[in-house]
Amino acid sequence: MLARIERDACHDHFPLVPLEVRMHPSRPAPAPRWRVLVALLTALAVAVVASGCGVTRGSDDPNNRRLRMMIPNSPGGGYDLTGRAAAKALEDNELTGRFEITNVLGASGTVAMQRLLNEEGADDLVMVMGLGVVGAVYTNKSEATPREMTPIARLVEEQEGILVPADSPFKTVDDLVEAWQADPGSISVGGGSSAGGPDHLFPMQLAAEVGIDPKDVNYISYDGGGPLTTALLGEKVDVGMSGLGEFEGQIEDGSLRVLAVSGDERLDSVDAPTLTEAGVDLVFTNWRGVLAPPGISDEQRAYLVDLFTDMHDTAEWQEALEANGWSDNFATGEEFEDFLVEQDTRVADTLEELGLT
Repeated sequence: MLARIERDACHDHFPLVPLEVRMHPSRPAPAPRWRVLVALLTALAVAVVASGCGVTRGSDDPNNRRLRMMIPNSPGGGYDLTGRAAAKALEDNELTGRFEITNVLGASGTVAMQRLLNEEGADDLVMVMGLGVVGAVYTNKSEATPREMTPIARLVEEQEGILVPADSPFKTVDDLVEAWQADPGSISVGGGSSAGGPDHLFPMQLAAEVGIDPKDVNYISYDGGGPLTTALLGEKVDVGMSGLGEFEGQIEDGSLRVLAVSGDERLDSVDAPTLTEAGVDLVFTNWRGVLAPPGISDEQRAYLVDLFTDMHDTAEWQEALEANGWSDNFATGEEFEDFLVEQDTRVADTLEELGLT
């Protein structure tokens, strides 16, 4: 018999389906050469199946595994930029097969966290997360906490920036602080995260440092850097506080100005002082890392840790750090676990002071 190749519904298996060969009853049986041709065609069909799907990416070769990655916010946001940069470095260096990346929106990352929790034991899934997700777990009273998951790696640290429209009357941090202290409620502060996220925690801690009651801060939450950019350019808010990677184009063309950055040192990519240089004794940084579902094996956890360690050492990842203004803050194992506990406490204490928990 000849064989017909049909692809089944899962798209990664091609069973051989017999193809009936009908002969006219009055005709003689096929010549031996015909039988040889049938055998050759059948062998060819089997070879095509074996080469097309019998060696599925990731089935046996650990360097060619297909993995899934969840991003807990919209495309173009900080988590999205980080996750896609990591996946690209892994793929380009053939450290793994192609990633299936899914943006899971809702409740500031806690919808994605719940989905990660629901996939207990899944050995092909990771999720990008960070300080904003830790805060959202508290404000949304989610049971899907980072402590329930499997820590893999901390990837980056990112400074916050204080942004204003090009024609803002605030030319320096002193200008902003003076107006803010005079009438806290009159200054609208936009951020790309909800309560408990880095863009919310930063202005609250900044307000407290300059003598303003954080409860008096007029904070307006936006769903990521895109909507916040629109609000700043449309002058719907007086000042924005957020990571700067999402505003690179507007900073470069001059439509947005950076009054200061929140880290220990200035950024090479931005002409702005640190808050410390501007006379405000505050250092604040955001961070992002990777979790896996609970219940995976020790072997799978070790595989994922090694995978992201190898990714961290690639030239592509180092270029992504520089291009996005991220600081290299890589950590795995017990160091990352202890860090998650410390960050959990940090967020809980701040939100309690604000009466948000």
